Amino acid sequence: MFYIDLYVTDHRKDKVGIKSSLIWSGIWILTALLFNLLIFLFLEDGHQKALEFLAGYLIEKSLSVDNLFVFLMIFNVMNIKDVHQPHILKWGIISAIVMRIIFILAGVALIKIFHPIIYIFGILLFYAAYKMAFGNEKKIDYEKNPFIKFIKKKFRIITEYEGGKFFIKNGGKIFITPLFLTLILIESSDIVFAIDSIPAIIAITRDPFIIITSNIFAILGLRALYFALAGIVDLFIYLKYGVAIILAYVGIKMLISDYYTIPIFYSLLFIVVCLAITIIVSLIHKKPSS
Repeated sequence: MFYIDLYVTDHRKDKVGIKSSLIWSGIWILTALLFNLLIFLFLEDGHQKALEFLAGYLIEKSLSVDNLFVFLMIFNVMNIKDVHQPHILKWGIISAIVMRIIFILAGVALIKIFHPIIYIFGILLFYAAYKMAFGNEKKIDYEKNPFIKFIKKKFRIITEYEGGKFFIKNGGKIFITPLFLTLILIESSDIVFAIDSIPAIIAITRDPFIIITSNIFAILGLRALYFALAGIVDLFIYLKYGVAIILAYVGIKMLISDYYTIPIFYSLLFIVVCLAITIIVSLIHKKPSS
């Protein structure tokens, strides 16, 4: 009887946790939409800027969902308990925001200094689209990660650790825990995603304010989104193909931008239709259980 009660209690906790995560995901999405409304009402050329923000936000949000698959693999590989995952994600999101701002400002500055780099960005987006659609899902080997290799060479690592801290003091010496190594893995994966996502949004707009804010709003809701979708990511198995098509589209948009500018309304419509179709197809054709 004790085991049955324990199972029911844990099951209820899981349901409460998912419900809370769904609510917070909705709050973050609503906050982004309200911010988009403020852009529409108060910025000069607000109609255009609001469409750019919404298109950029949708691209970043869809890429963030794809990022969840990587987070799941990292936590599984590193054997991180559920209770410690929010702590890691919180610091991962803070670090990701700082890195994205640096990457965005650097990318916009590069285009101003050397305009032909947009063609390199366009080619990168085509490669990212191909890799996402046809690349094989690789298992994460953290031992081969260059950041992990560097840390293991320069710092002391404690492998047998069950707590929730990134660093601990033992025998007067500072040790790095598996939680910090996991954070490093998440940050290194975000760098890879930033290389894909930032050129994608630069293809939509060159306004640093719109690029940065759409990125930040997409990232801020990522922790709640992770716990809301962690148990049902298989329902979105075809989403990556929609995102790949979008990346290829913005790659084309960037390559032809010197000769023809695709109106932002049509870009936004294309993004929404692609995401809607792939989500609907994913829900209809669920991944068969193994």
